[in-house]
Amino acid sequence: MVKKYWVPAIEKANLIIEQIAKHPNELRLIDLSNRLEINKSSMYSLLNTLETLGWINKEKSETYTLGSVLGFIGSTYLNQFNILETFSKEAKEAIAKVDEHVQLGKLIGSDVFYIGREEGSSPVRLVTDPGTRYPAYASAIGKIQLSKYTYEELEAVYPEGSFVKKTSYTVETVDQLWEQLKAAQANGYVVEEQEGAEGFYCVAAPVYDHNNQIAYGVSFTMTEHSWKKKKDVAREEIMKLARKLSTNGGHIG
Repeated sequence: MVKKYWVPAIEKANLIIEQIAKHPNELRLIDLSNRLEINKSSMYSLLNTLETLGWINKEKSETYTLGSVLGFIGSTYLNQFNILETFSKEAKEAIAKVDEHVQLGKLIGSDVFYIGREEGSSPVRLVTDPGTRYPAYASAIGKIQLSKYTYEELEAVYPEGSFVKKTSYTVETVDQLWEQLKAAQANGYVVEEQEGAEGFYCVAAPVYDHNNQIAYGVSFTMTEHSWKKKKDVAREEIMKLARKLSTNGGHIG
């Protein structure tokens, strides 16, 4: 194995994750430090970073388990081929009717991870490429997935109660976001008007898994000029696309 460009910190993080995977809810900081021969100060920094990123969880017993991000990555690895293949195929039909960019994203914590995009003929350059993450509160594709939460759950996701504004239009507080999410729950879609980027409008709908839980979001993004002409058909087509991508057809029951 060539180690010319090796990053030791990543190697250490990988070793830590492997140990936690083999011994969930068993190892404390001192145990990991002794097993991997990493000093306690460095181990503390590594564990804190991994916990903050959602790769591991620290339990009340001071031991560690794998975090939700690893669960998402694992499940996405197994499912991505199916969802992305289906998205690519079905999105083309929606684009044929709306001719704007369509994106597919997954909510992880308080951010959206964009995992797929199919483009219309618009020369507009989006700020969210596949593989990037973006604050969920400032994106339609994030809001529609946040709509699965209760108010108390939303507070847990955003304990600070207020947001860093991406534009002058960005929602400012959890209470304001909650009002948007209640409308999204009632309507089955959400509209975002220039909250993520000035001059851009989005409409998103939820994609359900086999447990009738919101698993992904899909959205159209377009300029204000296009939005004024296409908002009705865009809303109709994005909801239709979401139903096609949903394991249960997007219906509860």
